[in-house]
Amino acid sequence: MSVMGGSLTGVMTYINVGYGNTFYSDWLSSFLAALILMPAGLLLMGLITKFVAQWLPNTNAHARNLVTGGVMACMMESIMAFSTTANTLGFSSSADFLTGWLFSFLAALPLGLALMVVMSLTVKPKIELYLKS
Repeated sequence: MSVMGGSLTGVMTYINVGYGNTFYSDWLSSFLAALILMPAGLLLMGLITKFVAQWLPNTNAHARNLVTGGVMACMMESIMAFSTTANTLGFSSSADFLTGWLFSFLAALPLGLALMVVMSLTVKPKIELYLKS
């Protein structure tokens, strides 16, 4: 989770402010905000998993995990893009904030989708087995 949050907030910070003198401090504060959101992400993953299981009851576990991963990637990245943009650009201009949020979300989306697919197909099933035992 730390690797995911660190890499995604790094991409988002770079998109918002570029690589300059304050990049590392901006990235670190955005990363710490993402770490605070991680427990909410785990709770959200459980809720989405239940919803997808009810919505797609006749599909195999891999397909449901891929759907869960895609939805999770979009939702968590949206939240991380919001907190990173708020941290780096602030709310002084709503147009700048919205543009920064959208660009950082779209720039990090391919990486987020790739990481969530790997997590959904490898880590998530192991966590579910552990919780069932």
